[in-house]
Amino acid sequence: MAKANRDLQALAQFCHILGDKTRLRIVQTLQKGELNVTAVCKALKLPQPTVSRHLAILRMAGLVENRRAGKEIHYSLSDYRASAAAGALKTLLQGATALRVGPLVIGLAK
Repeated sequence: MAKANRDLQALAQFCHILGDKTRLRIVQTLQKGELNVTAVCKALKLPQPTVSRHLAILRMAGLVENRRAGKEIHYSLSDYRASAAAGALKTLLQGATALRVGPLVIGLAK
């Protein structure tokens, strides 16, 4: 029962993180490849503090990783093996119609 509760908690957190329009737009933008904050801001036409805050949330969730190059920090989508959330995101981005989280299978509307 404890594992089922952890799975539900992980699913709820995943849905909460990707339930924000700005974070979804950032993920969509990073699908094209690694970008720095300035490039993400230009692509989304959003101010830097907003983008940085959302990137931090995505990074803490394991969905985005960063790499420093001199003074710049470049962001990319995490390797799907990095976390369960990153694996679920990769599944969604590949066009899956269902998502498995532990014993739960969730059908997705298309």
